[in-house]
Amino acid sequence: MTNSALYENTTQALPEISDAGINDYFTLLKPRVMSLVVFTGFAGMWVAPGIENIHPFLLIIAMVCLAINAGAAGAINMWYDRDIDAMMNRTKERPLPTGRVHADEALAFGIVLSVFSVMMMALATNWLAAGLLAGANLFYVFIYTVWLKRRTPQNIVIGGAAGAFPPMIGWAAVTGNITLYPLILFAIIFMWTPPHFWALSLFANSDYKRANIPMMTVSAGARSTKIQMLVYTLLLVPLTLLPYALGYAGLQYGIAAAVLGAGFILSSIKVLNSDDLKYARIMFGYSVFYLFALFLAVIFG
Repeated sequence: MTNSALYENTTQALPEISDAGINDYFTLLKPRVMSLVVFTGFAGMWVAPGIENIHPFLLIIAMVCLAINAGAAGAINMWYDRDIDAMMNRTKERPLPTGRVHADEALAFGIVLSVFSVMMMALATNWLAAGLLAGANLFYVFIYTVWLKRRTPQNIVIGGAAGAFPPMIGWAAVTGNITLYPLILFAIIFMWTPPHFWALSLFANSDYKRANIPMMTVSAGARSTKIQMLVYTLLLVPLTLLPYALGYAGLQYGIAAAVLGAGFILSSIKVLNSDDLKYARIMFGYSVFYLFALFLAVIFG
């Protein structure tokens, strides 16, 4: 075999490398989702007893690990969902459907960052925080992305647990244990997730139908989904008052939770009573503001 032929066969055997830029890999990390994860994780850390005894550098490392891990799970999610992402208007411009990042690169990127972030969390804080971090990642990838998302309209209800881990991770990073307060914070995010995502699914319903994703709006219809959104919202608001009722947070938190919750309930009622999808968009936007504002109240409460 000639040298030129040997070179040609060797290069054909090597995987093609994409010309993706930094922005494409950053997009794989789902930065908007990551910001919520980091903020709620920081809130859990901030209210944990004994935070003043932890070196600030270690706290920063813990938050970086949380951000990287959340982004890594998002990258693996995009790798697995690249086929359906290509069918949906909302996601068809992501790096994988457009071919800017190759599938094997995205998967390797997600796995390496997942392992790295868990190990760094263990070294910087403790094994409980690292275990919770790994659990959140595995839950999102295997329970939500692989198992639930394409099989059941309860995908968001059960899968939402993955996004509720951050306050517990932040708390555990400081204390090395889990008590009732971080469990309440977990439950708040868990109950917030269905109305938040169902509001999105109302105005993105055609996308989910095209991709054959059994969101509640596809399988049960808009009316049933709107009723369930209101039910979850009505259950959520009293839950958000528990930190004040149990003495974990002060009066200003209680007032903030009540006011924010009233706005969430009103937005849900507006969605229920109208066929105009603009109210679903408003509720979706408000739900993001609501969670940020509520956990800001946790921090200052």
